[in-house]
Parts: sequence; structure tokens; C-alpha cells
Amino acid sequence: LQLQASGGGTVQPGGSLRLSCTASGFTLDYYAIRWFRQAPGKEREGVSCISYTGSNTYYADSAKDRFSTSKDDAENTVYLQMNSLKPEDTAVYYCAADPNISCVGSDNKYNPRELYGMDYWGKGTQVTVSS
Repeated sequence: LQLQASGGGTVQPGGSLRLSCTASGFTLDYYAIRWFRQAPGKEREGVSCISYTGSNTYYADSAKDRFSTSKDDAENTVYLQMNSLKPEDTAVYYCAADPNISCVGSDNKYNPRELYGMDYWGKGTQVTVSS
């Protein structure tokens, strides 16, 4: 049972990448999927969340209007499309399966700082934005 994040690489500022998060041994039908990132010397931070149906998506302020997450049930995969990349997007990106299927807390808000309670974590994929 594992998640595998892939698709990272090195791009120039303004470029795009699409990350994939694929589950093996279990279905994503019963999980929200969160993307996180961690830059050297910094804490891990949330980037986005997609609800278990794929109907609702949420983004950290740093990702709004540039990143988009989507789900392909047939492929048991969640994607993170990242456009207009900036050097400050450089980080290792992780995906995680959250049993909180709605992505939101009791306040009905997405909290990108919520790191705990994930059932599965992917190993991460490096994204480097540099000229």
C-alpha cells in the first residue's frame, strides 16, 4: 500500500510542470488527496487538497491562480498542474491521502497547515525552478 509522487524536474521561471500522485494497493475513492511541499530549511506546508469525489478543490494562497489539482479515478491518480512557476516554488513535493474526505475542518475551511492524520504519504518529488 503506497502513494508515489512523480513528475518533478527542473524548469525555468514561468514554466510548468504536472505532478502525479498514484496509489498502489488501495483506491483513492475514499480519500481526499493533499499536496504538500518542503523547501530546504523550511517547514512542510500544504499546497492543495482535492476532495474524495474530485468535486471540490482548495489551494494555499501561494498556489491560487497558478496551480490546479485534479483526479482521474480510472488511473487512481491525482494530478497537480503547476503553471507560472517561480523560484520560491522550489521544494520537494509530497502527496498524502487524508481520510478527512472533504478537505475542510469543523470550521468548513481548508487548512494548508494541517499535516497530521494522513493515512499515507508519498516519497516526494523534487521541483526546481531556476534560470
